[in-house]
Amino acid sequence: MSGFDIVYERRQSNSVKWDTLQDVYNVNDTSDLLAMWIADMDFPPPPAVMEALTRRMQHPIFGYSTIPNTLKSAVVQWYERRHHWQIDQDTILFRQSVISAIADVVATMTAKGDCVAISTPVYPPFFQIPHNLERALIRCPLVERNGHYIMDFDALRLAFDKAKLFILCNPHNPAGIVWNRQDLERLVELAIEFNVTILSDEIHADILLDGESYTPLLTVARADEANIIACISPTKTFNIAGIQASMMVVPNKATFNQLKSYGFAHGQVEYNTFAIAAVEAAYSSGEQWLDEFLSYISKNADYVIAQLTKIPGIQIQKPQATYLLWIDYRQTGLCEEEIMQQLLDHNLALDPGTKYGEHGNGFLRMNIATPFSIVKEAVSRFEQAMNQTIEPLTSPSNM
Repeated sequence: MSGFDIVYERRQSNSVKWDTLQDVYNVNDTSDLLAMWIADMDFPPPPAVMEALTRRMQHPIFGYSTIPNTLKSAVVQWYERRHHWQIDQDTILFRQSVISAIADVVATMTAKGDCVAISTPVYPPFFQIPHNLERALIRCPLVERNGHYIMDFDALRLAFDKAKLFILCNPHNPAGIVWNRQDLERLVELAIEFNVTILSDEIHADILLDGESYTPLLTVARADEANIIACISPTKTFNIAGIQASMMVVPNKATFNQLKSYGFAHGQVEYNTFAIAAVEAAYSSGEQWLDEFLSYISKNADYVIAQLTKIPGIQIQKPQATYLLWIDYRQTGLCEEEIMQQLLDHNLALDPGTKYGEHGNGFLRMNIATPFSIVKEAVSRFEQAMNQTIEPLTSPSNM
C-alpha cells in the first residue's frame, strides 16, 4: 500500500476544498459530497517538511523571521537540478502567494486603463485581478482542436500592439499544457517587438507527468532582452498552500526595484516562521516524494481517462502537467448547468469550465490529487450521473 493511498478526513479542518462546499455549490448536505475541484491535494507533504515544522515548533519563540541563505540556495539548486534553470538568488523576491505577486505586477507594471492580455481559458485571477484594478482586459483565446490547445499568435500580435502586460500560464491551468520552447521564443520576440512585459505563472512547473519537461520562460532565446517576471512556488508541488509561500524571479533590475518598493509601500511581507522551515525542507529533501507522487498521479489520470471516455460524448486528453483533468463533455448535448446539477445530485463536485472564462464552456476541471479509492468512487459517481441523463448525440434518434 502506498502512503498516497491513505485517506485523511479533511472536513472540519478549515479546508477551503472540503469545508466551503455548501457555499460554493449551494448544497445543503455536503456530508457525502466528494470535493474534486480546487487545486490542492488530499496528501500530506513530504516527511521532511513535517519533520522541519515539528523541529521549529519545539522552539517556543515565534518572533519576526528572516529568510536564510540556505533557503535561497535550496531554491536555486532545485530549479537547476530539476529544470536546468540557473536562477541568480539576488533576483528573487519573496511573496506569500502567486496571487499577491500577480496583483503586485499588474499594479506596478500598468496604470488604470492600460490593457492586460491573457489567453483563455485560464486560471481566474488572471482576469479577476486586472478587472479589480481597473485595467482593460484583452482576451486572446487559445485555439482548441479535440482538447489540444495552441497559442493564437495572430491574436497575440494584435493584442500586444495595445497591451502593456501579458500574463502567461506555463504550464497551463486548466488544460495541462507544457508550452514548447519554440512557441515561448515567439512569445518573447513579440514582447520585445512591442515592449510588453510578460508575467509567467510557473507554479505548476514541477507537476510533470510521464517524463515531460517544461521550459522556464526566462531560459529561452532573447529572454534577457525582454522584461519578464516569473512566479514560482513550492505550494502546489508539495501541498503546502495553507502555509503560503511564493517567489518572483525578476532579472530586470529596474523592475526588481519597482516591485520591491511597491511591496514595502503596500505592507507586503515575506515568509512567516513556518513557511521558511517548510520551503527549505521541501526543496532540500522533497525530491523522492515528488517522484513517487508524479507516478501515482499519472496512474490516477490513466484510470479516470480510461473509464470516463467510455461514456458517449466524453473526451479527455491526458495532461502533460498538473494534477487536473480538463474534461470535454460538449458532445453529450448537456449544458453546463445540467451537467453540474447531475453531478451534484450524485455527490460529486467538479469545477465548471466557465469558471476559467467563456472559452471553457463545455468542459469540467477535475482534481485527481487524491487517494485512488476516492478517484475510483468519483468515477463511479460520474458514470452514474451520466448514465441517467445522457442521450448520446450519436444515438439513432440524433443521426
